[in-house]
Amino acid sequence: MTRLPLFPLSTGLFPDGILQLNIFEVRYLDLIRRCHADGAPFGVVWLASGQETQVPGESPIVYPWGCLAQVTHLEALQPALLRVRCRGGLRFRLQPMAAGPYGVWYADVETTDEDPALEIPQALRILSERLGQWIARTQADGVEDRLPFAPPYRLDECGWVANRWAELLPLPAPTKLALLSEIDPLQRLQTVRTLVA
Repeated sequence: MTRLPLFPLSTGLFPDGILQLNIFEVRYLDLIRRCHADGAPFGVVWLASGQETQVPGESPIVYPWGCLAQVTHLEALQPALLRVRCRGGLRFRLQPMAAGPYGVWYADVETTDEDPALEIPQALRILSERLGQWIARTQADGVEDRLPFAPPYRLDECGWVANRWAELLPLPAPTKLALLSEIDPLQRLQTVRTLVA
């Protein structure tokens, strides 16, 4: 178990996904600066109810799965406004949250292993092909940096392709959480195929 500061959001994060945030709340300004300076991750969790911004007297309720986030770029737009870019790391299951210093939420989390490099079976390769075509179009249009994920593009791996579709599809949070928590990358991709169909 690892004690981890949490960032509850209405939109979560998947391994290798890209998350861009504008940070202006005092509690998160200090947290993000420390994480960036120390090279330490924080946890992104999906809100089940509550607000992203702090509301006095209210406690957010979050889903039990999240994803580590590593700050890869930090830009101070103003003294009290940061623009940050983060990359998704390992998935985790969290224990009950508790309020920490400055109103930041913390929880003990148990991370999962990285997905094994499981080759995509022929019947599911249409998902990889469609994703690859989309990436190629962004490259041709010169907007590859706007993709919600970064190279390397592991288009031959079940887990990586399933995660990208899970990010891109307009799915309700409980469905995305079910995909995030699915340990078997092949089963995750099969579920995505059903959702796409």
